[in-house]
Amino acid sequence: MEQHYDTLAAWDHAHLWHPFTQMQGFAREELLIITRGEGVFLFDHRGNRYLDGVASLWANVHGHRRPELDRAIQDQLSKVAHCTMLGLANIPALNLAHDLVEIAPPGLTRVFLSDNGSTAVEVALKMAYQYWQLRGEKQRKRFVKLKDAYHGDTLGAVSVGGIDLFHAIFKDLLFPTLEAPNTYCYRCPEQDRCHQQCLTALEAVVESHHDELAAIIIEPVIQGAAGMIAQPSGYVRRIRELADHYGCLLIADEVATGFGRTGKMFACEHDEIAPDILCLAKGITGGYLPLAATLATDDIYRMFLGEFDEFRAFFHGHTYTGNPLAAAAAVASLALFRSERLIDQLQEKIAYLAARLADWVEHPHIGDIRQRGFMVGIELVRDKASKVPFPVKQRQGHRVILAARKLGAILRPLGDVIVLMPPLCISLTELQELLDITLAAINQAGSA
Repeated sequence: MEQHYDTLAAWDHAHLWHPFTQMQGFAREELLIITRGEGVFLFDHRGNRYLDGVASLWANVHGHRRPELDRAIQDQLSKVAHCTMLGLANIPALNLAHDLVEIAPPGLTRVFLSDNGSTAVEVALKMAYQYWQLRGEKQRKRFVKLKDAYHGDTLGAVSVGGIDLFHAIFKDLLFPTLEAPNTYCYRCPEQDRCHQQCLTALEAVVESHHDELAAIIIEPVIQGAAGMIAQPSGYVRRIRELADHYGCLLIADEVATGFGRTGKMFACEHDEIAPDILCLAKGITGGYLPLAATLATDDIYRMFLGEFDEFRAFFHGHTYTGNPLAAAAAVASLALFRSERLIDQLQEKIAYLAARLADWVEHPHIGDIRQRGFMVGIELVRDKASKVPFPVKQRQGHRVILAARKLGAILRPLGDVIVLMPPLCISLTELQELLDITLAAINQAGSA
């Protein structure tokens, strides 16, 4: 076993380039090689068990090796693994489109399938842009984004992103966008009117540029990669009102927030609004296979209709669009949401999570705790009173996750923000264990 591990680790260091990873330091650490999963647990090459505290990058919903999902993929594999959707259809993709429209916010009736969150956003951006071009309002080319936005890593998605660490180096490759403040209240210099200040600034941007706006794009309710930046009740509704007032589209990127993560099927439901375009991925297949969907209204869809020689079609697609295996997994996942009343079952666990986190607010190295449903960000600071962060070189968040790993949980930080986002199926007992490990790891790293 050990010799086999050494060989695999050598291959990793010689050949694999890991995402969002400084490989120089990574190569000096012990490589964790996952060999199997079961429920909310992952197992490594030595048989050690770990709680999957971030749902395999915010995607796993029903647990690993869920029999219903395994069976759906196996059944589909006995029929056909893949066929193009260019000029063809397949049964799982048709069923999925029908199921998504049934549960989506009202008015979203058209489903364009792709294969990951970035492409779901690329589709939305191109769809919104072409919509206005086809309407004859060719001046509507610009997008409003929020500060610290993250919508994916393809160039269109990066253009509407706002995290300089990830995006600044690519600035010469990007199209220009308009930026409004986000709701990062913890570090807002005007605490007393933080939320209103952010909305006022957003309103000013939209008002000043409304005649050239194609769309406002947001991550509703909580910005994930920004460090779990939560938005107050009514914030998303006000953005919907702004878009309506000035006649631009609203794109809701629910790649991270969709499929129960915030305590409702879609985050937009908290403010009882429907976007014009909805982007979905991650949990759509229960975290099993790559798949994404971009949903749009009939009003948008009809603008692309015309005779062949008018060339009004949406010229966009992917080789694996509507892949039958992934679509079958997604249909099975949505069936589990219904049969297990998963959203209802979440509420007790969300309340337990909130209660436990409330006990941590006085911790000397926890500056802020942000939660929306099953999405949690714990911001670590060196000094609580002054909010002074740890030195970047110290990599405090990374220290915490290494400590958590030794204690039996896999976490992934956003800088010095510790993220908790377990599979939705986690039991209260398992959730308690995850929280116990997280706090112990923060304490261990803080005293190191």
